[in-house]
Amino acid sequence: MEYQSSRSSGLQHSLKQRHMSMIALGGVIGAGLFVGSGVVVQQAGPAAIVSFLITGVLVVLVMRMLGEMAVALPAVGSFYEYARLAWSDRPAVGELAGFLSGWMYWYFWVIVVALEAVAGATIVQFWLPDMPGWIISLTLLVLLTLTNMFSVKSFGEFEFWFASIKVAAIIVFLFLGGLYVFGLWPGVSSSLGNLTSQGGFAPHGIIPVLTGAVAATGFYFGAEIVTIAAAETAEPEKAVAKATNSVITRVLVFYVGSIFLVVCLVPWNSIAMKTPYVSALNSIGIKAAAEIMNAVILTAVLSALNSGLYASSRMLFALTNRGDAPRAMARLSRNGVPVRAILMGTLFGYAAVIMSYVSPDTVFAFLVNSYGTVALFVYVLIAISQLRLRARLEREDPSRLRVRMWLYPYLTYAAIFGMIAIVVAMGLIPEQRTPLLLGIVSLGLLVLAYGARMLWGKKPETATLAQEPHGYQEL
Repeated sequence: MEYQSSRSSGLQHSLKQRHMSMIALGGVIGAGLFVGSGVVVQQAGPAAIVSFLITGVLVVLVMRMLGEMAVALPAVGSFYEYARLAWSDRPAVGELAGFLSGWMYWYFWVIVVALEAVAGATIVQFWLPDMPGWIISLTLLVLLTLTNMFSVKSFGEFEFWFASIKVAAIIVFLFLGGLYVFGLWPGVSSSLGNLTSQGGFAPHGIIPVLTGAVAATGFYFGAEIVTIAAAETAEPEKAVAKATNSVITRVLVFYVGSIFLVVCLVPWNSIAMKTPYVSALNSIGIKAAAEIMNAVILTAVLSALNSGLYASSRMLFALTNRGDAPRAMARLSRNGVPVRAILMGTLFGYAAVIMSYVSPDTVFAFLVNSYGTVALFVYVLIAISQLRLRARLEREDPSRLRVRMWLYPYLTYAAIFGMIAIVVAMGLIPEQRTPLLLGIVSLGLLVLAYGARMLWGKKPETATLAQEPHGYQEL
């Protein structure tokens, strides 16, 4: 049975290096940074900088692990396949790990599609207040579904420009904010006073700082899309190595650097922190700050919608290869696009949008409160897979380890410990208990689904590593 490498899948390989770099960067700069970061600052004070730094370091470590595995084995489905291979000596565990990581990842992104469609409607209503939100959500979903269905190159082009706008906005913000904060702005002296003048750097102590790190976890999720997109590039090993390195070096600057400027420019305990970046721009005298940031946030929303449809469809496509999803979802168009897998994500996403109007306090609340925890579970599985797969590659084919995890296995263990600590912390933080519980419920439902799949589905074969000219093969 052939291993679904990046060359044997039937997908096209038309994504370029510039697409990959922006997919990686755009994946971690979402609407959450521009809007949700204010909530973390209001809880932790200026020490929110530390909250974002803690979570950012964990994400950087996970991205390095993924970079190592993706360069060694560029595969459709990325970490879905790595989980299976990592546990090939214990097939039952490997199949369960792969099933859970694949479906949890699909679940995360189709919920993101729904959330961003709702958020996009709210933003567009800033300019079109009389337009019904459900019509705007449907329009945005249809437009970006068509973009994804046309070709992977069209997805890459749209994501390149969406991400370019977000990155440019952050760079301009860092430049202008830096000039103002460090006294290089005409007629302004250095303004670092807000770091300590409103009750100190950590006005509520260390616990809210750790709570903020938990809340910030979901803001960073998305960088891993680049390892899935690698299967549709001409040179996957080279593309993913460059892209993961770029996101590692820049994610901390964009997130931690911009949050540092926000807390310097806007008092953490002011009502203005509800719109942190708009308020920061207003504080340095940028006119039309609200209009500018709304346009940037809309771009971030469209980027997340675009990425969500892409990531969910490719993961569903990969799931079909092992019998973990209906084979009908694997049908490719003449342009090498899994049309049915894309439509499935769109339909599920819009069903969730409908639930946001019909059942906002039950069904939609369950989806919103569970998907972030599910994302954290995926990262834990990625780290465990890297821990085992690295040892196996070193034993069987070390030449493939052209990108290596730093200080292996110590930093891998540290990342696993850090992510488990976040899960434990969620149980100790009252406002995080519901998301944790619902995430565990979602995990339990997937375990039951796996049991049904093993009872009535075709049993998958055991994965083993065997070097091939274009990838790996199952024997």
